[in-house]
Amino acid sequence: MNPSTSTTPEPAPETVPSGSPGGGGPLPPVTPEVVAAAVESLTSRLRKKLDAAIEQYAALPVTAGGEGVRIACGEDAVVTLSPGPSGVIADGDQASCSCLLAPRCLHRAAVLSACPIGDALAGGEETTSRDSSDAEPAPDGAAEPEVSGTPDSAAEGADEATGPTADQVAAATGLWAAAAAVLAAGVPAAGAVPQAELLRAAHTARLAGLPGAEAAALRVVRGLRGARARHDGHRLADLVSALRELLLTAGRLAGADPDPALAGTVRRNYQPGGSLKVYGVFREPVISATGYGGVVTHVVAEDGRWYSVADVKPGGSARARGAATAPVAIGPAMLNHSQLSRAGLLIVGATVSPDGRLGAGKGVRATPVSGMPWTEGPMAALFARPLAEAAGARLSGHAWSESDTAEQAREPVGCDLVIVGAAGDHVLARAVLPDSGGDVRGHGPLIRLVPASHHPELAHVDNLRRLASRPGLLVRVVGRVEPDRVATLLPLAVGPVPGTEATLRLPPEWQGHADLGYDRLQGAHLPPQDACPPPPDGEEVDPVAGAPLWRVRRLVELAVSGGRRAVAESARNGESYAQLRNAGFQAAADLVTGLTSEADRRSRDVFGRLTDTGPDRYAWAWVAAATHLAATERAMIHASWQPEEAL
Repeated sequence: MNPSTSTTPEPAPETVPSGSPGGGGPLPPVTPEVVAAAVESLTSRLRKKLDAAIEQYAALPVTAGGEGVRIACGEDAVVTLSPGPSGVIADGDQASCSCLLAPRCLHRAAVLSACPIGDALAGGEETTSRDSSDAEPAPDGAAEPEVSGTPDSAAEGADEATGPTADQVAAATGLWAAAAAVLAAGVPAAGAVPQAELLRAAHTARLAGLPGAEAAALRVVRGLRGARARHDGHRLADLVSALRELLLTAGRLAGADPDPALAGTVRRNYQPGGSLKVYGVFREPVISATGYGGVVTHVVAEDGRWYSVADVKPGGSARARGAATAPVAIGPAMLNHSQLSRAGLLIVGATVSPDGRLGAGKGVRATPVSGMPWTEGPMAALFARPLAEAAGARLSGHAWSESDTAEQAREPVGCDLVIVGAAGDHVLARAVLPDSGGDVRGHGPLIRLVPASHHPELAHVDNLRRLASRPGLLVRVVGRVEPDRVATLLPLAVGPVPGTEATLRLPPEWQGHADLGYDRLQGAHLPPQDACPPPPDGEEVDPVAGAPLWRVRRLVELAVSGGRRAVAESARNGESYAQLRNAGFQAAADLVTGLTSEADRRSRDVFGRLTDTGPDRYAWAWVAAATHLAATERAMIHASWQPEEAL
């Protein structure tokens, strides 16, 4: 916020711990180019000290005042960060240090490198790629930007006939070089300096009109920070996926691949949606690792299209709980989110974002209407669609693209299930085929129900535990397909299956369904045990875990976590991939053999001296192995959704 110009005294500064590097504590987000410029301004001697300085300064207290936030790095060195109205440090002048070497000092560069990576330009313009899964949640509930009327398209310059421009090829080449260097170094050596080089390349890609590549690069940087800081929420598989997508996208663009989808798309402003009649389906709590919290209410139109009404702002879990009954900010509808999830809206002058979010502009008018039960209209069609067909559509994205996969899997699916029982961290259930007449002994696939969130203040885990306590229970489920696990659903809401006694008995005020993140199921909501038929067979088989592909996965992840030297060392230890060949994975065995050979390859000049040939060939070998692994596992996951009689 801007400093106040009134004559009232300023409040006393508030001191809070700064948090871990990149962890999104009280430090404001910083755009990639500002971090890159700060690191590039350091001398080679100071760059060697940068990683240690980041770890040291991130543990220091932060003092919040009228000028922004201040971090005392030493007796004569105080770094001051003064974000603009958007809350983002978007200009180097917004970060200053009181030492004599400023602005080319270690204190300023280390503090900026400890800040979370921002995605917005100065002034608050949202420029994050639409497919960036790591982007901060948009501050919904406020009025949306002015509608531009420009249709969403691939970034300017990427023409379908001619391919990428010269500037885009140059930007992709720089991005490839930075990402390949990170891969060769591995997580332990990918400190602040390699990350800054990747951020500089990401900024260049943004300017060249490659938002998809830029978003992938920012995901890699965030993943590297989480891995090096050992954050609880970090998953090596996510970093591997992000780096695979970045290298493959940048490599294809650097080779002038004419595919227009490689450029990516940027978030549009809200576009006119005319008049809409939507019906509430369920609420979904949102708790971000970066301190955001709120609720998203999902609604469906009469033609079956999904929309959402979001209220996500800074506040964490406390705000996620409170937003469950917060007023809906769409016109004078006078509904809260709990009511909207069980009612409907007739919207005149609707504005809609590309991902289906409904806007709350000045010209939007909304009138409450009666809700629609799950047995009628578009919801009836949702449950009538075979689960295998619906899941296949959600898994139809490119396996190598994390963003494409997330985009496809975002839309919910609906199905009727019969509970089998608990198994480890999930619940087993058997799908009831639409044409089985409710026969729970049909041959629907065995489904794993995994909590959408394990947060202790949400009801997901307790509700699944309650469902697992009643084997044979028939339940109607709305959830999302988990694209990285065999036949796995993330259930978001449940309701009774019509025409049977062995189903949920929800209170009338819930109007036919329970939101698993908010509503808490009780024993009275379950039928008596003797009303439930014997549960069907539920022997769990995981074809991905049982296949020898774990050898490929281990090597691909080792390359990221340990670097090229670790892969070469595994080859010297005599690692054998004969089991892959014996199981029929001939291509996988050839690719990992090529990867280990390339990792250990050393060239010599005419005098017999070792020469560095660069990381390009090694990076391509890793991309080939990682992409083949992702495609193979996706095919096996897709097959796991098929009914047993079709296998």
